[in-house]
Amino acid sequence: MNKWYVLQVLSGHENKVKKTLEENLKNSGMDQYIEEILVPTENVQEVKKGQQKVTEKKLWPGYILIKMNLTDDAWSFVKNINSVIDFLGGDKPTPLTEAEVKEILQELEEKKKGVVQKHKFEVGDTVKITEGVFVNFIGSVTEINIDKGKISVLVSIFGRDTRVDDLEFWQVEHVTQEGEK
Repeated sequence: MNKWYVLQVLSGHENKVKKTLEENLKNSGMDQYIEEILVPTENVQEVKKGQQKVTEKKLWPGYILIKMNLTDDAWSFVKNINSVIDFLGGDKPTPLTEAEVKEILQELEEKKKGVVQKHKFEVGDTVKITEGVFVNFIGSVTEINIDKGKISVLVSIFGRDTRVDDLEFWQVEHVTQEGEK
């Protein structure tokens, strides 16, 4: 019976491992043991140089999911693919439970439907300016323009509130109550 396993691979090689496995399945006769290979991803939107870009981002860098019948031959076949490190669980991999699989697949289905913002700011968030004339100033977000990737921040300069407009998302970072990122 086929079950889902987590396969650890070299980070950045997830798609390469998936492609190599799929290409080698039929030639090796292993297609009867391996049913599906999945690289969990989500679509992330960000603004770079004033342009909206949506990129596919891996949810779990260095890991892929594989649905298979884990026989000794199938285990050996997968382990001998370049960039494969090991099954999660090592020599005795434990399959994911039905509940885990259902939750993961449902989450992936939800992520396919939408696009996630790379930078998540809300009006009122406390941020630190990391680039530009007002570097190291801490203030609160007053306005967000997601389409242009711009943010406005209210900072205090010599005891007066001053609004700094047109900061790009990458020019600010969140600050916690203790003043840490």
